[in-house]
Amino acid sequence: MSTAALKKMNIAQAINLALHDAMAMDESVVVLGEDIADREGGGVFKCTAGLSTKFGTGRVKSTPIAEQAIVGAAVGGALAGLRPVAEIMLMNFTTVAMDQIVNHAAKLRFMTGGQTHVPLVIRTTTGAGFGTGGQHADYLEAWFAHTAGLKVVAPATPADAYGLMLSCIFDDDPCIFIENLPLYFVPGEAPVQGERVPIGKARVVQEGSDITLISYSKTLHEVSAVAKGLAKEGVSAEVIDLRTIAPLDMDTILTSARKTGRVVVAHEAQVDFGVGAEISARLHKELFGQLKAPVARVGAARSPVPFSKPLETAFVPTRERILAAVHETLK
Repeated sequence: MSTAALKKMNIAQAINLALHDAMAMDESVVVLGEDIADREGGGVFKCTAGLSTKFGTGRVKSTPIAEQAIVGAAVGGALAGLRPVAEIMLMNFTTVAMDQIVNHAAKLRFMTGGQTHVPLVIRTTTGAGFGTGGQHADYLEAWFAHTAGLKVVAPATPADAYGLMLSCIFDDDPCIFIENLPLYFVPGEAPVQGERVPIGKARVVQEGSDITLISYSKTLHEVSAVAKGLAKEGVSAEVIDLRTIAPLDMDTILTSARKTGRVVVAHEAQVDFGVGAEISARLHKELFGQLKAPVARVGAARSPVPFSKPLETAFVPTRERILAAVHETLK
């Protein structure tokens, strides 16, 4: 696949292109997961379509429904010199493989005094909006960000999904790559083929002077829409896309917060103990006395993701809730 003739693509296509390009560049890159080979349809979301036909089933391996085995095999392959990309179909299913992720992938570099690396990517998707219920749509990024040794990324656009995937594949440490299910099908600007997005570097989507709005993944699109509406009210909002949860780009966040003096952080994960809480704590420590208002946090309710559509809609951070937090902060 080439982006030469494509101005738009969705995140599923961007992931597919990144995997294709990485596998073409380096024979040590392998992909494994449930139903990912073409004979099973190229993955439930088609992110791996065509790869097994191009690179063979020796490098694109469909696995049993066994998350422990998928991640365990990927960790072993990484230690043996491969660069595995393991697909865990939905983020809730990472819970089945937490021992392999937290006690093995994240810690082996430390436990060997830096003698071994685990160049591993765990791809997974999540996100409310399709009525998949409480065991299929949780955002659990704070769990993994809390684990030393893991890098955690959550792209919001096809270009970032492509560039971050390339960076993660060729990083020597394990990366958790979080894809948003509803965004799979939303077109966006196509990436520049071969261009990597650095891990740990946020993006200033829109500059502003009155308030800083921070988000990532799907909620970034809600925040951007709110920022456009605020402009009609005469409010200049700066919008930051974190892109990477761990390591966190505090330099970009602090620069913006110093300028505006007001900050709202919005994410789809639960508010309690979330990424917004970490950002708020750091900002209040670093800018004590400089902020014009307390940092506001907007996120999901402390509840399993509801199956009921009206409840699911109320569960996630809507534009209305984000706007209300902005207005409260501007007071």
